[in-house]
Amino acid sequence: MTGLKDDICDIAVIGGGIVGLGTALALAERHAGCSLAVIEKEPELASHQTGRNSGVVHAGIYYRTGSAKAKLCVEGVRLLTRFCDENGVKYDRCGKLIAAVDDGELPRLQELYERGTANGVPGLEIIGPERARELEPHARAVRALYSPATAVIDFREVAEAMAARLRRHGARIITRAPVRAIRREAGTLRLDTATAQISTRNLINCGGLHADRIARMMGIDPNVLVVPFRGEYYTLRPGCGKVRGLIYPVPNPQFPFLGVHFTKRIHGGYEAGPNAVLAFAREGYRMRNIGPRDLFEMFTYPGFWRMGWKHWRTEVYELYRSMSRRAFLRALQRLVPDLEDRDLEPGGSGVRAQTITPDGKLVDDFQIIEAPNAIHVLNAPSPAATASIAIGRHIAALAANSFGLRCG
Repeated sequence: MTGLKDDICDIAVIGGGIVGLGTALALAERHAGCSLAVIEKEPELASHQTGRNSGVVHAGIYYRTGSAKAKLCVEGVRLLTRFCDENGVKYDRCGKLIAAVDDGELPRLQELYERGTANGVPGLEIIGPERARELEPHARAVRALYSPATAVIDFREVAEAMAARLRRHGARIITRAPVRAIRREAGTLRLDTATAQISTRNLINCGGLHADRIARMMGIDPNVLVVPFRGEYYTLRPGCGKVRGLIYPVPNPQFPFLGVHFTKRIHGGYEAGPNAVLAFAREGYRMRNIGPRDLFEMFTYPGFWRMGWKHWRTEVYELYRSMSRRAFLRALQRLVPDLEDRDLEPGGSGVRAQTITPDGKLVDDFQIIEAPNAIHVLNAPSPAATASIAIGRHIAALAANSFGLRCG
């Protein structure tokens, strides 16, 4: 089926990132008779969080057992690798080392092992310094957690493969179409975009950095605010030779970021980072990027100031490390002591959408809410790319019940 039924689609998915595409694909496969449209504001799909992350297929170690992140990540790895095998997308199961650099980190390392094992992550083992040196000769580790199932990939290529399959299913993908307003008309939802007007019977909001705004366009108060955190990277100079795969620190359990680490890239080379700096714009990939509306919303939101009060020391340090190459290097040297300044070259950056509650809490799980004729994905940070197909299937199941789909 091609086109839209009577110029009205059954389901419109806002957001052409990997979660939106994975959701649309799950709907197309489950409900072959439904007319689908994916609406993306940028000229290309996967332009923001999907195309600007570390490219790691997470195994499911970090996430609270029983949480949506834990369940969907572990299932998502299986579905993602099968999808890649079927569609010729390259990935490399290179394994990951989470290194405890002193005895004080050993209890948290043990907790990660127990959590990952409870979540069903295959092959996890705690190893001593000798085995750690065999895997990563330059890494510092009194002990380490080794995850052989962790892989690297290019999620933009996954998104392109999803889009190709969607088109074969007859879905319409509309780019350069930022949604400016949503209104209800005669039992349908009317989406006003910069390039077209689209009518749909049902809507799924996978708007990422703008998901809360899209919910508010529909008159829904999501009771959270998306706050952007920029992650900045260095790359390792060619021939550095001090990293083989993935080397991660033991994370701070009070903050939902994993700390600067080393990542092998699927197309060659290595990255070091990212940090987690409060960005001054929702698409603030550089410190000089300032969004007046974004700042106004943050500064007038009580939860932003409560978050700042709780985490101000971490935020100040992250900003300092962003501005100081030497401080960034020192953080990396905790994991690889003989890394030198000459080993680092400037890299890229990404922005993570992190929702915050009115009491200042950083939402630490996926957050998906249902409304009349709509489903809103309000919080889908890492490991959402890994879990994208599993998330899509979960949303498709919600949609079947919530929308009362009768089109396939």
